[in-house]
Amino acid sequence: METIEDLKRRIGSTEDLQSVVKTMKAMAAVKIHQYEQAVESLQDYARTIELGLRAVLRDRPEVMVGARSSGGNRIGSVVFGSDQGMCGQLNDQVVSHALEKIEGESGGDAHRILAVGQRAAARLEEAGRHIEGTLSTPGSIQGVVPKVQDLLQRIQIWNQEGAADQVFLYHSRPLSGARYEPRTVHLLPVDRTWLSEVRKKRWPTRALPLFTMDWDPLFSSLIRQYLFVSLFQAFAESLASENASRLASMQGAEKNIREQLDDLIMKYHQRRQMSITEELLDIISGFEALDTAV
Repeated sequence: METIEDLKRRIGSTEDLQSVVKTMKAMAAVKIHQYEQAVESLQDYARTIELGLRAVLRDRPEVMVGARSSGGNRIGSVVFGSDQGMCGQLNDQVVSHALEKIEGESGGDAHRILAVGQRAAARLEEAGRHIEGTLSTPGSIQGVVPKVQDLLQRIQIWNQEGAADQVFLYHSRPLSGARYEPRTVHLLPVDRTWLSEVRKKRWPTRALPLFTMDWDPLFSSLIRQYLFVSLFQAFAESLASENASRLASMQGAEKNIREQLDDLIMKYHQRRQMSITEELLDIISGFEALDTAV
């Protein structure tokens, strides 16, 4: 049977663990809010890019995009996971989703794969996939931009080497509460149907835009910004989903710790009461022995 001192130590350790879990819950909640705000702020930026594309495409009879045909079988995939644990089934779900889509796109052949997050990379390798490279996940919203630039460079290398006719992104997207779902984004080649629809949209005001820059470099610059927004959104949504999953895990852990702590406190009070009762019985027995001797 555990002594009172043993129970005190266990209660202290459990309370310390409870404090750590509460801190991790608070940090996850704050990060979710930051990443969701970042995604929302991208909407205005994305709209500005779309307006720019609408302006440069307005007088073009056809949309000509400098990208390979989407009919090629050379596929490049970027799978977004996590570096840290305690985020539930996030990595398992997004990797399973990515592998299913990879098999469907090209039968799994001629595939180049980049992983974002060591845990996603490990699961891909466990599934028998060769990982061309692994990027660490940013620790804050300020670290997203350098990672996006790094990823853009790697995708550009694929393009220069002719290694990928198409590029897909696989990441998690947050839903309401602590829920999330895997998502597929067809990054390259840029959807010509979408560009055609952008070109046909009416300008929102009567003041039609003009530009003096050469058309080709201006269009290329806008497409690069479009790719930047798409990658930034993938990072931000993946990080928000990771922290939402971690928040749910910490809520479950906090519930278990609270139940365990209540059980330990109850045992401590029972053991303490038993100890007090035993001491009183010893005192009474001693008193009765003395009284009998007298």
